[in-house]
Amino acid sequence: MTGGDIAYVEAGTGTPVVLIHGTLMALEDVWLPLAPFLSERHRVVAFDRPGHGFSARRRFVDASPWRQAEAIREAMDRLGIRRSVVVGHSFGGTVALCLALSAPEAVSGVVALAPLCFPEPRLEQVLFGPRAVPGTGDELAAILARTLDRGMLPLLRRAIFLPQAVPPGFAERFPWAYASGPERMIAEGEDAVSIWTAMGRAAAAYPTCRVPVRILGGTADIVVNNALHGAVASALMPGARFAWLRGTGHMLHHFHQDRIVAEVEALIAGAGAATGWPCGGPAPPAAGAA
Repeated sequence: MTGGDIAYVEAGTGTPVVLIHGTLMALEDVWLPLAPFLSERHRVVAFDRPGHGFSARRRFVDASPWRQAEAIREAMDRLGIRRSVVVGHSFGGTVALCLALSAPEAVSGVVALAPLCFPEPRLEQVLFGPRAVPGTGDELAAILARTLDRGMLPLLRRAIFLPQAVPPGFAERFPWAYASGPERMIAEGEDAVSIWTAMGRAAAAYPTCRVPVRILGGTADIVVNNALHGAVASALMPGARFAWLRGTGHMLHHFHQDRIVAEVEALIAGAGAATGWPCGGPAPPAAGAA
């Protein structure tokens, strides 16, 4: 399909559920573990964020999670998606929160999985930030793609799953080449640098959130300090709740599909029956580019 710059896949019918992937990944990271469960009852659409997977990106424009939320909202409009529950992981969870804050009329609820919620120094800013520098960054990214990245990226991706192992089926099916290369690592650098201003703006906006939000974090996460991000952010947002998943690392959507599906169903139902959490907030396969 044509008509836009945001790549997507979809399956199922019914109430829409949007999936947004995180750092160093593409849409398959959320699609492969979650879509088989969610598409039994819902229309599930997963997007590649701008500059990742097959989605286009404008340098120095599409880095901020606020702008990425806008791009995904535009794609949702083109696909006729209204009042969707949005599930986002890591940086994708940040995008999902920005989408809820900037376009609450388009979102019926958010399930944010280990999201970044506040500005902080990050390893990604050191590893990928220099690649975002105009001119020299492009040359650096090309050199590192042929050298350092060949060993570093597999190690980073292994680390983000700790203490769990990478599921064998996922390792075999994920298109690693579509989450690598100079242009995508430049996008990672721009994303990482954007956190400072974008998350300052988000922190100021959390008390105004009109959308019910569920945030889940793993107690063994070494990528995001959920106690300082999701737990604090949820305390600032009306109708938001935070919960720990014991012994789980950063990639919790690969190991707790039942819990995530339960949170989605509770938000769609407009009640907290699945987990006992109040919702709050207002009342209620194809592939291509949107």
